Amino acid sequence: MGESKSEAFPLEGVDLDHPNVARVYDYYLGGNANYAVDRVFGEKALERYPFVRPAALANRLFLYRVVRYLVKRGIRQFVDIGSGVPTMGSTHQVADEVAPDSHVVYIDNEAVAVAHSRILLEQQEVTDRHAVLQADLRDPDELWEQIAASGVIDPDQPVALLLIAVLHVTQPGADGTDCGPEVVARYRELLNSGSYLVISHGTDDDVPESRVREMADFGRMYDYSATPVLWRSHEEIDALFGDLPLVEPGTTWTPLWHPEESDDNAPVIDFDEPNDSVVWAGVAYKP
Repeated sequence: MGESKSEAFPLEGVDLDHPNVARVYDYYLGGNANYAVDRVFGEKALERYPFVRPAALANRLFLYRVVRYLVKRGIRQFVDIGSGVPTMGSTHQVADEVAPDSHVVYIDNEAVAVAHSRILLEQQEVTDRHAVLQADLRDPDELWEQIAASGVIDPDQPVALLLIAVLHVTQPGADGTDCGPEVVARYRELLNSGSYLVISHGTDDDVPESRVREMADFGRMYDYSATPVLWRSHEEIDALFGDLPLVEPGTTWTPLWHPEESDDNAPVIDFDEPNDSVVWAGVAYKP
């Protein structure tokens, strides 16, 4: 399997006894910000469920198209919560290609993801416009204060809040149950006028019956990881946007959201049907 760059700098507080969803996702996408425990898990998952890698790639390409779309509509500030590790490019790189005055704050609670992101920004010498915070998305008010204190984001100006493939990672509240929907509701309140909310989320709704079974088994694999996952229905994902109006075409499968925003060099993913992507996504606007 070989050694990844992550092994080159062991970090305090990193759980190496269990695979982590951010690092495994990095492995699915061909990155090197992962450990042996993540690669063993990822290899086993891909052997059993080969749909996972193209689904992960389609989700990443959705992020790229969203950033380009929003930059064209005047957005220059991005808050990427649960940003993971900088595999296949990252939010600030896509934004900077079309708007060099863009500002991005990455947030993750995983030490490896944060460390790799900071190294990337320092190497590119862009820390005047982009920052990385290690924080917990379950505390929106504290996180929003940290974002404002970073000096990178002007809280009085519109932002794009990105929640890309993070809400299907279980967010246990004080009672142990998932608190994702109530947390997102608070983020909707914190967004100021002119902002956008972007969500992508794994789902076993309206997928082939064989895929439903695969996703159930795949999800159970994560029950033994440090980051269990859950799949929501289309209706439950749509509800995360509250009463914010959705950008056309509304919520849909990731490959169907504004494909015209694809980069000329973007890889082509040959799904038999769009629902093979197993990720439901959308963008909403706060008037």
